Amino acid sequence: MNTLDARGLICPLPVLKARKILLSLPAGALLRVSVTDANAEKDFPLFCAESGHRLVSIESRDGFTDVTLECRRPAL
Repeated sequence: MNTLDARGLICPLPVLKARKILLSLPAGALLRVSVTDANAEKDFPLFCAESGHRLVSIESRDGFTDVTLECRRPAL
């Protein structure tokens, strides 16, 4: 699984950094993003709805949140 440590970054940087990584991944690949931004639980579902990637999970623990995304490619 690919990972991105975006702890300490504020909106919109965690989503923008995740987007950049997802663009380089094949369809079906997973990306786990660790964030401390309180807006992440709203931002990532919106990002997935707009981009077509799948939100696999959002898990809060120990002062940060892990967001797991599945890379999806739009149908041609």
